[in-house]
Order: sequence, then C-alpha cells, then structure tokens
Amino acid sequence: MEALYRWKLFIRFKRKKMSELSEIQSFYKGKVIFVTGGTGLMGKVLIEKLLYSCSDLNKIYILIRPKRGRTPDMRVDEMFKLLMFQRIQKQKPEAMKKVIPLSGDVGMKNLGLTNEQLEILINETDVVFHFAATLKLESKLKDAIDMNTVGTKRVIELGRKMKKLKAFVHLSTAFCYADKEELDEKVYESSADPHDVMRLVQWLDESAIDLITPKVLGLHPNTYTYSKRLAEKLVADEYPDLPCCIARPSIVTPALAEPLPGWVDNLNGPVGLMVGAGKGVIRSMLCNGSYHAEVIPVDLAINALIATAHRTATTTKDTSIPVYNMTQSGILPITWGEVLGKGKKIAYEYPFEGQIWYPTGDIHSSKFVHNLIVFLFHIIPAYFIDFLMLIFRQKRFMVRIQRRISVGLEVLQYFTMREWTFHNSNLLIMRQEMSAKDKEIFPIDFSSIDHAEYIKTCVLGARQYCMKENLSTLPSARRHQAILYVIHIIAVYLFYFGMLYLIYKNFEIARSGLDSVTEHVKSLSILGGVVRKVHQ
Repeated sequence: MEALYRWKLFIRFKRKKMSELSEIQSFYKGKVIFVTGGTGLMGKVLIEKLLYSCSDLNKIYILIRPKRGRTPDMRVDEMFKLLMFQRIQKQKPEAMKKVIPLSGDVGMKNLGLTNEQLEILINETDVVFHFAATLKLESKLKDAIDMNTVGTKRVIELGRKMKKLKAFVHLSTAFCYADKEELDEKVYESSADPHDVMRLVQWLDESAIDLITPKVLGLHPNTYTYSKRLAEKLVADEYPDLPCCIARPSIVTPALAEPLPGWVDNLNGPVGLMVGAGKGVIRSMLCNGSYHAEVIPVDLAINALIATAHRTATTTKDTSIPVYNMTQSGILPITWGEVLGKGKKIAYEYPFEGQIWYPTGDIHSSKFVHNLIVFLFHIIPAYFIDFLMLIFRQKRFMVRIQRRISVGLEVLQYFTMREWTFHNSNLLIMRQEMSAKDKEIFPIDFSSIDHAEYIKTCVLGARQYCMKENLSTLPSARRHQAILYVIHIIAVYLFYFGMLYLIYKNFEIARSGLDSVTEHVKSLSILGGVVRKVHQ
C-alpha cells in the first residue's frame, strides 16, 4: 500500500510538473535537436537558452569540426567554461550532459559524418537549426557559395531523410535581398539558379571565379548576401515536403538580458566599430545619421527562432514557406545618429582600456569628408606610429590594423548609407499567438527596450566579454582618457594655430609678391604713369 501511495504521489508530481511547462517548453520536452554553427555567437546563445529554458529536451547534437588541434569534445568543454554558461553550471549542470558533439563540417560530403552518426541523426532528430555560415562579408565567391549555399544543400539532403523531423529552421539574413528597398516575408525569385552557380564555382579555377565575381553578384554588395539569397531558394524549393521555415534577423547585436546583459564574443559589425571608436582608432564612418539602425539583440533573435520551430511544427502548412523578418521595422525606431550620440556619452563614462587617442570619432554622409578624415587621422598617424616602432625596434602593427579597419568600413558602409523597409507581420502574429507564459520565458518584444540603457549594456558587454577588460579597471581607464583629452585639446589648438600661421605666411608672401609685380609694372615706360595715377 505504501509503495502504491508513493507511486501515486510521483505521478501527481510529474503531472504537476508537466502542467507547469509552457506550450513551447512542452513542445521541446523529450525532443532531439540538431544544430549546425553551434559554436558561433547565435549558436552558443541558442544552446544555452535551450538547456536553461527547455531543459526537459532529450539531446542536442552539435556539428562541430576539430580546430587547431582541439577535438570537438575539447571545444565543447571549453565552450561550457565561458561566462555565458554560468547559470547552467550553477543551476542545471546535469543539462550539459545532453549536448553531444559530432565531428563534421557542412563543407564536406555528408557533413563529414560517419555512417553510424548519420543513422543516429536520421532516426532521432526532431528539430534542425541550421546556423552554419561564413559571416565574412568580404569572402571570396567560391568560399561563400561552398559554405552558405552548398552547405545548406547538404543539410537539406540530410533533413529529407530524417524520419521524425518536425521543424527545419534555416537562419538567413534580412539583407539577403539588399537590392530591394522593401522586403516582404517571402522568398523572391533569383536571376540565377542556385544549382547553376554551385556548378560554376566547382568547375572554374579561383582566378576565373574572381574575374567574373562582380558580374555574378550584380546588385549585391558582397558574396555573403548573395550566397544566402541562393540558400533561401534551395530551402524554399523543399517546402512543404520538408517542414521548414526561414528566419531573417537584421544586424545582430549584444544580448539585452540573456544569458548575460551585453553578452557578445566577437567584433563583427557594430561591436567592432564601437570598440574601434572607443579606443580612438576609428575617427570616421561613412554613414547617414538620419537612417534607421536595423538591429536586434541576440537573445531576442534566439527566442524568436525557438518559437518559429515550435510554430512550424504545430501549425497547418501554408501554401508558401513561412518566412520571418526578425526586425524592429518601426516598432521602436532609432537612427544611426541617435545611436552615435547616446553611445558617445556612455563611452566617455565607461572608457576602454589602452585608448590610443581621445575618442572623437563621428559619422559623415559625405564621402569626400570621410576620406579626408581617414587620410589625416587614420593613415598618417598609423604610418607615424609604425615609424616610431621601427626606431625603437618594436613590432610594427598600426598600418596593418588600419588596413583591416578600412576593409571593414568599406564593407559596412553599404548598409549604413542605405535604408530598407522590412515587413514583419509573421513575427508579430507569432508573438501575439504566444501564451503569456511563453512571452515571459521567450520574450521577443522590441517596444520595451530602453535605447540608452541598452547601448550602455552593449558598451560594457564589449568591454568585459570581447576585450576582457574588468570593470575594476574603469578608474585607471578614466585617468588615461583624461590625459588623452588634454593632449587632444593641445593638439587641436596647435593644429589650428599652425593652419592660421600658414595662411598668414602665405598671405605675407602673396602680398610681397603683389608689391613686387606692382613695382615692376611701375617701372615700365609706357604703363608707369598710368599705374602711378591709379595708385594715387
């Protein structure tokens, strides 16, 4: 009797626990997830969020390649030691055992997996999150196509064989149709067939591909957006036979709240600009300050992605593939100029360590003004610093850094000198359909963001997590910045004094020259008298 009583209590407890789960949590309960690109920023945040908020899931398989002598298991162990996983380590350490690394690569046939690993994925997988991609906007066409387009094709081929597959989420970008000023939540036709382009880069050698790249890209600014556009077409062609959807986040920025406020682990996009400007290295950015900044915090993007998988698996299939533009789109707009204004105030209050110069960078919509400032305050100082390094027999670095900055600025300026309209009704409808509990656990509401507070979070996050600068160093960083400010003011006054002096000296020379010409004219026999009268 006692054993029966305990069993009833256990069943009651289990039922209560199940009833406490939200709809999305209930969906992921017992599920097997397959993730590509799990070691990137978005991949890591996805894994952390699933382990924390959907800890009743069964397993998470991560496709991960060996790197610099480290096995996939070693890389996962290193990943779990990151600060972003600290709440998992403290509250749910057993959940980490559910992450299983698989040695492979989307750039290889069958994803580089063994037959045994393929069988496991085919028989067990319920949800696929395909995040793997090369994010380098300046990548060569062959590299971008191999990774972003062919890689997607390989994951799709595996997805077709999965016996229990309920949702296939393809991570794209809101800028994959950069040539369109207005973007609906649909897949647009491409002028080129993805299969033809994949064959083209396979047949031609690298020099020939480089030669035809501009013509192939057409209106696309880079190989990244072009290859992602082709990948979207591949995914769309599989619908509805494959239960897939496409997610298009805009520019992904540091976390708003989870796993840590301001969490970011790379210097891509706005974060790199923020650090470069904060260090005093970047003094100008070609940007229209009146255009809206289309950004999305990484945790809001991940919450939306988790929700799209649930919605794809549980709703009736539509005639066309579900597409989600994960953008603010006027919900809580902020311009690049406002970002800079708020960011400057916060960066002065929370300066980066090791500033090279007092941070006075600005944005300019004039290409001439931007290029002039780059020449005066990027290139010349870089060569001067490297010259000093050469004299003191130290390793030169500044010219190399400035070249990398120039490439990065040139790539990004396409997006900061243009403005798009993104329609995101599917995203808004999905949020509206979410239960109150799911909205609390997986928030995707932009309207509650305090821009000033969020920018502060981004600055501190970049400082702490990217640059590894502890907050305890702020007092010394502020003293260093104060010294640089004095030097900056002195340099500015000396510059203007020098300019005025040159103008004055040139004016003296010009006046002296004019007097000489006048005297010479006076000495002429014919015109001398006339000039003297005019002079009188």
